[in-house]
Amino acid sequence: MSVPCVAVERERGEAVRERLADADALDGAHEIAVDGDTIYIPVTDPEAVPGDLAATIVERDAAERDRPRTPAAILGYEPSLERLGDIVIVDEDDDERAREIAEAVMASDVPCETVLNRASPIEGELRVRRWDVLAGNGTETVHREYGHEFLLDVAEVYFSPRLATERHRVIEQVESGETAIDMFAGVGPYAVPMAARGAGTVACDLNERAVEYLRENAERNGVADRVTAIAGDVREIGDEYADTADRLVMNLPHSADEFLDTAVRLAGDDCVVHYYDIQHEDDPFGPGTREIREAAGDAYDVSVETERVVRSYAPHEYNVCLDVRLTRV
Repeated sequence: MSVPCVAVERERGEAVRERLADADALDGAHEIAVDGDTIYIPVTDPEAVPGDLAATIVERDAAERDRPRTPAAILGYEPSLERLGDIVIVDEDDDERAREIAEAVMASDVPCETVLNRASPIEGELRVRRWDVLAGNGTETVHREYGHEFLLDVAEVYFSPRLATERHRVIEQVESGETAIDMFAGVGPYAVPMAARGAGTVACDLNERAVEYLRENAERNGVADRVTAIAGDVREIGDEYADTADRLVMNLPHSADEFLDTAVRLAGDDCVVHYYDIQHEDDPFGPGTREIREAAGDAYDVSVETERVVRSYAPHEYNVCLDVRLTRV
């Protein structure tokens, strides 16, 4: 098929390709070709080509680029999918439809080793769920997030890739030399990057298996010397780490309020608390603010620095975060 192409010397090819991409003129549906010392770069619209390249436009046959096959192209509809490492997660009540989607995922060009379907809600104090393995044979994977790697088993630990942006928002506030305590650390998606920012990090979780992964992830990311991983109830470390925290992460939105007395105990003279909550849309931030002020009592001035809706949780309910500064009086 004959298409317009920019013809330039081979050594200029990459620089010209980048310019065409910046001008939104690059034709991604056709292959770039090389003939001798000349490279031919297909363009979508000759009018969009930068003026100094306009004289180089020629018509030339160009092969169509092979496009990745998507699950939607195979199925004829767009399935709801979530990626976690090399695992693809579907959420289907209809078993037949779930298996149809799994077959399409495995037949597509999506990089995937396993397809899982949620078989239960999150259950118990360890916040794990049951899964149906639709394809493949494992529930362990490596998730990559903002330059860090996290090994985890979705059948044994709680982990949500949907919170990556929120985690990054918090982590970017961390300064080198801080003491940070992650009260419900899981496999380390807050603790490991905080340590990478230079914070001395104490990470606690009730799930012993999650703490094993946390330790491995600290090693994997080169921060084991700055992460103290503790398996157990965070309330049990209140005496040992009292008055030490410059930053506290409280990502246990359904019941973080039950641990506010411990948080106040752990807080140093000037401490930022990242407090996660689930509340009704009519007053998403008020209950958490009141709980924090009550727990702080007369010991701290309480300043709410950020009120943030993280995501919709259920009809008329939000998962929210309060960034709160406690300043000792």
